[in-house]
Order: sequence, then structure tokens, then C-alpha cells
Amino acid sequence: MTDISDMAEAFRTAFRNHPAGVAILTAMTQTGPVAMTVSSLISVSAVPPVIAFSLSNQSGTAAALLTAQTVVIHFPRYEDLDLASLCARPGEARFGADSDWETLPTGEPRYRQIGTWFRGEIQTRLPLEAATLVTAQLLEGVCAGATTSQGSQTLVYLDRRWRGLGQEDRRNGPSLTS
Repeated sequence: MTDISDMAEAFRTAFRNHPAGVAILTAMTQTGPVAMTVSSLISVSAVPPVIAFSLSNQSGTAAALLTAQTVVIHFPRYEDLDLASLCARPGEARFGADSDWETLPTGEPRYRQIGTWFRGEIQTRLPLEAATLVTAQLLEGVCAGATTSQGSQTLVYLDRRWRGLGQEDRRNGPSLTS
């Protein structure tokens, strides 16, 4: 049997070396707009379009976001690193005069500079010991992927650092199937 502290360290090390896509979540709450960067976004289903993500139970922003009924999921590119970094730091003003954002007709905040985004309705909140797992069904959105320049890089998080994954870093291989 592996000691629990050894298991926790092995877990942290494994995920530190596992590249993760980056998303920015925004929502309107009773106290105003909130935003946070996550690396836990996953696709659950294409039809209907459902995503999931986890939120730390130690985050004040996550606690506020969990009160919302809807959320906007932004897919930042490497050139959006400053915004992703801003939304990852606790206590930062994420909707000040320096941020280019708008309120959607449905009331949620959306960062204009990010071309790919979806608005979703939260379906499930599953409280766990240290986090809450959330699912949301996507209601609308825009995918700018087809119009993104070839020089644009995908933003990933690996070994506690932001990285850009460019076209030259991608290899054609077998498709993942579920």
C-alpha cells in the first residue's frame, strides 16, 4: 500500500507534468461579475453540448461563481496570456477600466478579446472534499478557431507555467474515441 502523503505527492507530480488546456470562466453574481482561470475544463458530450470543470472549495471567486445559474466559458489563446494570468491571481480587479469586456444580453460578463466562447447553464454541482465538480449545458457561443491566424497558439498550463502550443507542435495521429 502507498502511504497517503506519498500518494498525494505522486498525484501532484503527475498532474504538474500533465499539460492542461486553459479556460476563463465568468459569471454575474449578486455581488457583481466574477472571473477565474481554470485548467480543469473537459468536454462531456457534444449532443447535447455539455462541459464540466472543478472549482476549489478554498477559492472565494469559486464560491461566488457557484452561486450563478449561468457561466461564460472563454477559450484564451497564448496572446491572451495577460488576461488568463490576471484571472488566475487572487484579489485582482478583473473587470476594471483596463479590461475590455461587455455584458451579454442575458446578463453575463464576456471578455471581448477572446474569440471563442460559450454561454452555459449550470446543471450539476457535486460537492467533494476539497472541490466542487460542475457540469453545464452550452446554450450559445462562437468558435473563432476557423478564423484564428496560423501564428496563434493554444494556451496550455504545464509544470506551473503558461505555454503556447503552436501549429508546428501538433502531430496528426489517431482520433480519440469514447
